[in-house]
Amino acid sequence: GVQQLAEGLGAGALPAVTRLVISGMHVGDAGASALAAALGQGALPRLKILYLTNAAIGDAGLVALAPALRRRPALETLDLSGNPLGDEGVAALVAPPPPAGALPPPAEGLKKLQWLHLGHTQITDAGYAALAAALDSGALPALERLGLGGIPASAAAKEAVHAALARSRAALPS
Repeated sequence: GVQQLAEGLGAGALPAVTRLVISGMHVGDAGASALAAALGQGALPRLKILYLTNAAIGDAGLVALAPALRRRPALETLDLSGNPLGDEGVAALVAPPPPAGALPPPAEGLKKLQWLHLGHTQITDAGYAALAAALDSGALPALERLGLGGIPASAAAKEAVHAALARSRAALPS
């Protein structure tokens, strides 16, 4: 159903919608890819809050969705908790590598993202390292809250991310 919904969204579709919540419904990687295509065509241009929780989205789905999310300048809240996504998906979301030989991407990103919830996913130390690097590089300048409960990463990796978030939050303007 989510795939059919997303495929029906075109340029400028749902211009007043600022919040989309899909929870406990099977979206899967195919649905996430369809949503990415719709967002890439200009659907939901004012999206501020996106919940895709317990939706069976894996790394392939988040890798497809990440570029479209980074092009949503108003996005403030992103909740992907309870999905089987892991390190590859998180790295694509927070620190996408440019293709070989390509110019750096235009100034875009998750600049207004204040809350990121990735709890109960399959992120390991490598994903935590990507998050810490993104925080330290200023890629998530507005991030205030980071939900990472129930993730199979080491205590050292978790501490590194919490320290990076504290440094990033200290740099936030008052």
